[in-house]
Amino acid sequence: MLKELVFMATPPIVLVDGSSYLYRAFHALPPLTTSKGQPTGAVKGVINMLKSLIKQYPDSPMAVVFDAKGKTFRDEMFEQYKAQRPPMPDDLRSQVQPLHDCVKALGLPLLCVEGVEADDVIGTLARHATEAGRDAVISTGDKDMAQLVNGHITLVNTMKGETLDVDGVKDKFGLPPELIIDFLALMGDKVDNIPGVPGVGEKTALGLLQGMQGGLDTIYGDLERIKTLSFRGAKTLGKKLDAHRDEAFLSYKLATIKTDCELPVGLDDLDIAHPDREALTELYREMEFKAWLSDLLEGKDESISAAVAGESDAADEPEEEDQEAPASTREDHVILEQVDFDAWLERLKASEAFCFDLETTSLNYMEAEIVGVGLALKAGEAAYVPLAHDYLDAPAQLDRKAVLEALTPLLEDASKAKIGQNLKYDISVLASYGIRVAGPLHDTMLESYVLNSTATRHDMDSLALKYLGEKTVSFEEIAGKGAKQLTFNQIALEQAAPYACEDVDITLRLHHELRPRLEQEGRVSEVLDALERPLIPVLSHIERTGVALDAERLHTQSQELATRIRELEASAHELAGREFNLGSPKQLAEILFEEQKLPVKKKTPKGAPSTAEAVLEELALDFPLPKVIIEHRGLSKLKSTYTDKLPLLVNKATGRVHTSYHQAVTATGRLSSSDPNLQNIPIRTEEGRKIRQAFIARPGYKIVAADYSQIELRIMAHLSEDAGLLEAFAEDRDIHAATAAEVFGVELDKVSSDQRRSAKAINFGLIYGMSAWGLGKQLNIERNQAQTYIDRYFDRYPGVARYMERIRAQAADDGFVETVAGRRLYLPEIKAQNQGRRQAAERTAINAPMQGTAADIIKRAMIDVHAWLMDGEMDAWMVMQVHDELVFEVKDEQVDDFIDAVKARMRDAADLKVPLIVEAESGINWDEAH
Repeated sequence: MLKELVFMATPPIVLVDGSSYLYRAFHALPPLTTSKGQPTGAVKGVINMLKSLIKQYPDSPMAVVFDAKGKTFRDEMFEQYKAQRPPMPDDLRSQVQPLHDCVKALGLPLLCVEGVEADDVIGTLARHATEAGRDAVISTGDKDMAQLVNGHITLVNTMKGETLDVDGVKDKFGLPPELIIDFLALMGDKVDNIPGVPGVGEKTALGLLQGMQGGLDTIYGDLERIKTLSFRGAKTLGKKLDAHRDEAFLSYKLATIKTDCELPVGLDDLDIAHPDREALTELYREMEFKAWLSDLLEGKDESISAAVAGESDAADEPEEEDQEAPASTREDHVILEQVDFDAWLERLKASEAFCFDLETTSLNYMEAEIVGVGLALKAGEAAYVPLAHDYLDAPAQLDRKAVLEALTPLLEDASKAKIGQNLKYDISVLASYGIRVAGPLHDTMLESYVLNSTATRHDMDSLALKYLGEKTVSFEEIAGKGAKQLTFNQIALEQAAPYACEDVDITLRLHHELRPRLEQEGRVSEVLDALERPLIPVLSHIERTGVALDAERLHTQSQELATRIRELEASAHELAGREFNLGSPKQLAEILFEEQKLPVKKKTPKGAPSTAEAVLEELALDFPLPKVIIEHRGLSKLKSTYTDKLPLLVNKATGRVHTSYHQAVTATGRLSSSDPNLQNIPIRTEEGRKIRQAFIARPGYKIVAADYSQIELRIMAHLSEDAGLLEAFAEDRDIHAATAAEVFGVELDKVSSDQRRSAKAINFGLIYGMSAWGLGKQLNIERNQAQTYIDRYFDRYPGVARYMERIRAQAADDGFVETVAGRRLYLPEIKAQNQGRRQAAERTAINAPMQGTAADIIKRAMIDVHAWLMDGEMDAWMVMQVHDELVFEVKDEQVDDFIDAVKARMRDAADLKVPLIVEAESGINWDEAH
């Protein structure tokens, strides 16, 4: 009785089957990789489980046990033991050591004992625990461990939320723990190559053990009795068991967990130590566990709480009034007096570069008013000059106009470098105050983006965490959220000043961290210096110029779309036989797959039939309702995204639409845009072209659209150096007709329109890595026929096939591909174990150099054309950039000369092995000019 009380009063010892969880996390959880391609999903899964256990058993000693390398005593017992088990996947093997490092850094005892398996180490520790009067909890997903369960040993499966005591084992397996080894011995284990008795599966083994009410000794002591049992196959089972007696008892030995191992530690060595914060910080940063790193730096991480060390938080903390906030290592200056501002002004004048950041009332550069200016000259020291904080009791501040006038010569000094985060925004806001920022522009957002476009988001908070290991204060923390969020002018200086000073200090430190990294990467820094940095003022100018919009035309189109949408809705209801919500995937799935019995092409992650666009497009080939749904969706999106929304975006002061271009979003270097998104306006449909008709020129001007013709195919010819492609482009042939002639074996002048259309699909499809299945689907032909077309293409253009093979291999070796200019695109999943993810990365490897090179070319063209236009030779402005196209507003009488000049400048933006062709037209609106 006394022993029982001791068991109940003492926290259990927790023994973690690390090997079991490592495999289960790898196979069960979504894949996760760092920006450098290092798999981390299994590590994250196991650490999550450990954190959960620490919370669940805060006062318990703990050990995390892994299998050691090399053979064990079972290999000596049976040479074929685990012989059929496949080798550990590379994506998993690479995570073993990082996981071990994390476990140690968390302060958890880690055990790997040679000659035995993790199960045996855990079994031995569990036995030692019970002999010492301690309960033991074994955290595992391995069913073999059920043999260890008794009144004081339980199993916990954290991944399934399952706990097994003695009764739990009986309920789960239909057998008590003491018969689990017999159960495993009879049915064997294909994974571990434990032979068992041939022909005895789980049901037979269970029926035999339940019927005989005993294990192998009982069974083999009375084989004749088996005939009397009622389960299927019992009458002939005795002979089978007799013939394989040796295998059964060998399997029993192999399945038995050893509980008397010689261990290098005892129970007293299993106490959790204080975590190694420095090691954890480095590990979390390396594996890009951003949330954990953030919590760790804030002191919130569960793994570093006092509970982990078995201590009370309250016990060691001083009373609240005795606590002091940790001293900041940054020196902040809040400048409210002219003498202080003058002192900083002199320091700025003496500097070759300075970091600045505007605090404003809005993220919209066309509406933002300056509230204050942050300044920094060296890391660890920053100043904030408040100018327009107007909350109740706000202190007197320096005059905004006077401060900006004093800063203007510095900001406009072409010899002085400016450092910032997303400088384009600050440049645009300052322009509204008549200040034209000049000089070398160093933007940390772009430095990070060019260094590795896929490694992280490129906002300051993310960069500070990734590259400096610092958790910054978010705007929401000082301003609140939602409708009640304050604008910066309403925020008290006690909060606003440290926030603003942190912005410039972090930005300056990021520049000092990122710029040297870029220099080490050779040509990568050239992409930043030759393309991205010079593009900043160009984009700012385009944005502020804006483009005129015919709001009345859009209003009329909205009404037309609304009418057509209602007609489609009625048609859909008629085809369905009842009314339903066309915007509800659930209702649509019921109609299509339950009521109309259409074939299910794909399922959602939750197992429901998918109604995604690709599924509907496939179904629309044979059924009318999906076709109606597709048109309804398309028109509804046009209406809500463009015809309804665009007029609302017209700036009241300028009467024009001012988009925002983003340099650091897409992986390949292409620009993106928002409010409005100009990149996705359809061009192939009549409705899409009507939207383009609403983009107009001022009276006396025309819209000119100039775009590169088939630029990615030309880049493919350049990169692959395929003789056939080079010749076709050199002779200015119709490349799609030329491909059709080659693939279909006909004379060039005999190529039909259908053949040319198919060849166009092949040309563009292959540079995007399209498979035979995808091409067949696009051309509505059988996969075999599509494969024949592809094979013929590569026969005629063997250089393309060689290039694709070469770039795949290069990507696998380097982990990245490059554009002609040297821009890198990293491919984290190029070596992924999962075939689908790896093949997707390979397709990206093929296309990214072409798409990225096209992006680089048009950026270079924009820089050159902008400089030409700023000279004032032409009364024209660049008003939009969309993929491979530049759009201008040009004075009527200069249109022809302008077109000739701009085509020449765009052609000169690259030196390829094939000519660049630029097509340009003019019109009263964008559609007419296209």
